[in-house]
Amino acid sequence: MEFTTVFERVDEGYIGWVEELPGANAQGSTLSEVRENILEAIQMILEANHETLGDSLPTEFTIKEKVSLATV
Repeated sequence: MEFTTVFERVDEGYIGWVEELPGANAQGSTLSEVRENILEAIQMILEANHETLGDSLPTEFTIKEKVSLATV
């Protein structure tokens, strides 16, 4: 899976965000630093979403399965 990350130069360094993943934002003094920070932000959001949804109680109407997305 691939995401599109946008980086912008600001007075303090750089900011970055992931277009496909709201809330995945980061900042850094250098472009290298913000790239590292955005990867951490992506990981944290995916883990938090997994934990939140994993805690929901299954019912007899619940179906849970994995899905893979190939990008072009």
